[in-house]
Amino acid sequence: MVTAAFGEKFHGRHVILGAMRFFNTEGPVRPNKHYAIAPLTRVDVDDLLGLIQAERYFVLHAPRQTGKTSALLALRDLLNEAGEVLCVYANFEVGQAMRENVEQALRAPLDELASRAFAAGDGFLDDA
Repeated sequence: MVTAAFGEKFHGRHVILGAMRFFNTEGPVRPNKHYAIAPLTRVDVDDLLGLIQAERYFVLHAPRQTGKTSALLALRDLLNEAGEVLCVYANFEVGQAMRENVEQALRAPLDELASRAFAAGDGFLDDA
């Protein structure tokens, strides 16, 4: 098998078009599918790790489509690989659809967070 430009793979006389990478314009960037800059090269990882170790808050603020979500997902993976903490990513926009019902609007993000934590192997709900 020989790989050519743009992801074509030659199998004998047949050409199979592989998944070509492209420039993504919405949602998280997946480097295996999209052209991308390594997400943690645009933030000061040492500063972030220092804030996390000191149990301090930080804000990741930037314009739309500049890699905030990709940076957070990469930071989550970095923290989980170190094994000292369990880090999950949860999108709290789920509560927006329920803004007329305050109890549901508050409950939905908490359910999302608990679901992600449980899926990642956190047993904190076992003590409840």
